[in-house]
Amino acid sequence: MNTRNKIILSLTALTLGYILIFSGFIYFSIENYSYIDFYKRLEIRAITAAKIELEHQQDSDVLREIRQEFLEKLPNEKINIADISGVNTQAKAKKLGVPVYFIEEVLRNGKGFYNKQNTYFSGIRYQTHGKDYLVTVSAQNYYSTHHNAYLKNLLIIALLISILIIASFAYLFSKLIFRPVQNIIEKMREISTENMHLRLEVPKNNEELRSLTLTFNDMLNRLETSFETQKNFISNASHELNTPLTSIIGEADVTLAKERNTEEYKNALGNILEDAERLSKKTEALLLLAHTGFNGKVQKFELVRIDQLIMDAEQTVQKIYPNCQIHIDFELLPETSDKLNVSGNKELLLLAVSNILLNACKYSDNQEVKVALGVSNDHVVIIIKDQGIGIPEQEMPYIYDPFFRASNTGNYHGYGIGLPLTRNVIQMHKGVLSVFSRENEGTTVEIKLPVNQ
Repeated sequence: MNTRNKIILSLTALTLGYILIFSGFIYFSIENYSYIDFYKRLEIRAITAAKIELEHQQDSDVLREIRQEFLEKLPNEKINIADISGVNTQAKAKKLGVPVYFIEEVLRNGKGFYNKQNTYFSGIRYQTHGKDYLVTVSAQNYYSTHHNAYLKNLLIIALLISILIIASFAYLFSKLIFRPVQNIIEKMREISTENMHLRLEVPKNNEELRSLTLTFNDMLNRLETSFETQKNFISNASHELNTPLTSIIGEADVTLAKERNTEEYKNALGNILEDAERLSKKTEALLLLAHTGFNGKVQKFELVRIDQLIMDAEQTVQKIYPNCQIHIDFELLPETSDKLNVSGNKELLLLAVSNILLNACKYSDNQEVKVALGVSNDHVVIIIKDQGIGIPEQEMPYIYDPFFRASNTGNYHGYGIGLPLTRNVIQMHKGVLSVFSRENEGTTVEIKLPVNQ
């Protein structure tokens, strides 16, 4: 059963349950009231009959007229007046055809009630002229047999009509509620690998559906990025790995084509070794890039001090480029060191920062590289600025493609893996990597990481 039908059944059952309880309360309340009201009617008739028959006064005639004019005769109405002075209770009950407990109740409380099937009895104890009288009035409860039955039928019909109305309302309500969800489902079915640029329309008035739609759109953004990255990665990786393999095979074929002297074999083996080492390094870079890919894998994180991380990265870079001038600015450090802590993998973060510093030193020909560290309420910000060759503006969209190298980097050794690797690491830590560059003016890299809360 789908959710929509469940809502229809649940809403219908809940409302009908409430109506049943409410209708039952009304029915039994009115039925109980009808019994009490009918007993009161019988009691009034008993008192009136006693005054008329037992009181020989002028007002008895008046009461008789009032009774005849205003008190209609009830179905099977019977009035019985009996003298119970000094009479045995059981004998009197047998003579009147009523239960003993009824007479005892009247004698004890002054009045009493009981019913036999649909005939109701009301009795009072009336004392006059030094004698005790038992006045009983009995009649059939027309209200109970007719009006209550009519009320029962009316409630049953109303209940059946309510079922139709509630079911219709629940159907329309569920259709109205699920229409936006159905639209989302239909739109999602249209999206495939061929048109992943499509996005869901974000509703404005429904916060839950808005959140759902934004989540889907965010997922589509990540999927589209992953597909594009995968396409570029496969294309670039196949090209980059194929080049050294072709060189190795070609060198081996040429060397084995004919007999050669020892020196020529050594040169050929040296060339093969050089290409094999290049292939090995590119393979390692590919594996590292895949390992740090933003794929949602759980990493082992710990508290990392960013100021200490920057100093460790500086030491690493100085070993490779000892002539590089790295200037670190710690003037914007917070008063408390807690804001310098981020949750992350220290080795990967060190690799990311070191890659940026290495690029800054390499492409600036050992000119001064400035490093600044700042902290906001939520983020730690690292800014690395160099005065190097920069990146051509038209090539900026491709800087995160694996193995991509700018057109002005021909004189510098590298594999084009540093920036993609760094971005993967920063994304893994829920951070943001931003690169700003102008050709022949230098490059500024901003790393923003969330502060550990």
